[in-house]
Amino acid sequence: MNEKVLLILIDGMRPDSLERSGHPYIEQMKSEGSFTLEAQTVMPSVTLPCHMSLFHSVPPQRHGILDNRYVSQVRPIPGLYEQLHANRKTCALFHNWSELQDLARPGSLAYSCFISGAAHTYEVANKRLTDKAIEYIREELPDFTFLYLGLVDEIGHKHGWMSDEYIQAVYDSWVCIEQAARMIPEDYTIIVTSDHGGHDRTHGTTMPEDMTIPIFMRGKAFVPGKHLADANIIDIAPTITQLLGVQSDKDWEGKCLE
Repeated sequence: MNEKVLLILIDGMRPDSLERSGHPYIEQMKSEGSFTLEAQTVMPSVTLPCHMSLFHSVPPQRHGILDNRYVSQVRPIPGLYEQLHANRKTCALFHNWSELQDLARPGSLAYSCFISGAAHTYEVANKRLTDKAIEYIREELPDFTFLYLGLVDEIGHKHGWMSDEYIQAVYDSWVCIEQAARMIPEDYTIIVTSDHGGHDRTHGTTMPEDMTIPIFMRGKAFVPGKHLADANIIDIAPTITQLLGVQSDKDWEGKCLE
């Protein structure tokens, strides 16, 4: 298999916020691809540890990132970007939270775009990043693109998870998701997920509200309307390598969700 993949991650998006947001493209993603609203993230359910686990397919106890400060791995495991680059795949990163720059080792990216959510507001940064990602994909046709949108988590910390403001942020983020999915070439596989959920104005615990995430996968390899059973955030990287015709690293612990 040799697909092209766009992975979109909405920071802090709880599965039970989706129905409340009412965005119609959510139901379309369910009907056109495979999905789960019951996937699990890793503990601690904090942004950088969760992203490191997503991209390295191991729990935080293995990669060593336990909070939002990056430290070098004691026993390094190649991440998704490195594994794809080693197999001559072109990769891109679009994000509005600077700490994610360490997801990719030097030389593994063909293109990187950072628009600070703190400096421009996450509402503005989400929209600009989405436009930039669409433009790049249409012009360069990279094999793998990661688009990170941080608005939902920012609003969760400011106003509370499941607040009216939070639900609006989820809706607005799905506007970006739909725009990207509709405007890039049709042969791209689209994966939409989150890193963690949240409760009150925080996250990081073992509470189901913090640990449960959605995963949507739409593309030729996925059965429309199928429920993805027993899915975990560490399964996403092996799934992407499988889609791109690349072997997973031998130390990865996740499974392919195809």
